[in-house]
Amino acid sequence: MTTEEKIKDVLTNKVSPALQMHGGDCSFVKYDEPTGTLYVAMQGACGTCPFALETLRMTVEQAVIAEVPEVKAVERA
Repeated sequence: MTTEEKIKDVLTNKVSPALQMHGGDCSFVKYDEPTGTLYVAMQGACGTCPFALETLRMTVEQAVIAEVPEVKAVERA
């Protein structure tokens, strides 16, 4: 499984269900392998929420980095 496939699996199976419980979601935009940076789009309630950056760090980034150590940072696209 490639790094991108691993990332998409974590987003689909771990991150999205948690965000969807609050009316939001996130989707894969791109993964920059040289820097280890993942770019995601925050959607639904997460797209307009004033706490979206905190959600990005505490939920998305922590889950992805825990499962895919090649990822060093997660940024909003």
